[in-house]
Amino acid sequence: MSKLETIRWAAGACALVLLAAGPASAQLSQNADAPVDITADALEVVNTQCLSIWSGSAEALQDRTRLRADVLKTYNKKAPAKGGAKGASCGALDRMEAIGNVYYVTPQQRVRGDAADYDVAGETIVITGDVVAVNGQNVLRGERLTVNVATGDAQMEANSKGRAGKARPRAVIYPSQQPAGQSAQRR
Repeated sequence: MSKLETIRWAAGACALVLLAAGPASAQLSQNADAPVDITADALEVVNTQCLSIWSGSAEALQDRTRLRADVLKTYNKKAPAKGGAKGASCGALDRMEAIGNVYYVTPQQRVRGDAADYDVAGETIVITGDVVAVNGQNVLRGERLTVNVATGDAQMEANSKGRAGKARPRAVIYPSQQPAGQSAQRR
């Protein structure tokens, strides 16, 4: 394959991925109408599986929410073939998988983990591994964090054992700081 054919194929693959993603119904952030912008060092498209593999400093950005990882895999729903074409085509984004050095960053928090799985229909992102969530100075640690991206509700689970052998998440929470010149009211 000549260099020009390779460039044309790569441009066609990118266009196919963009078209296959459908409308921006994916919701990494609370703004579901914002487009999802994905970038990486390399892209591999497996049309038969409706799979795109973004590798090397991969990053998905929607509004002001960012999902970064060594590898991002996007899975699209299979749709019926259009206009008499053979086989199925790829439809809207179904889920996204992040592998290695995962960071999920919103304006309010930063979360680090080893892997993540984002389910579009369920509007949830599950971050696993050595999970550390930071909000201001507050730090929460555990093994599995499930976040509802539409509401911001979250649940942290842990594998480390505490008293009575139960798995326990751990947090360090700092009291709210008052602006300079105001004193905190004591109860």
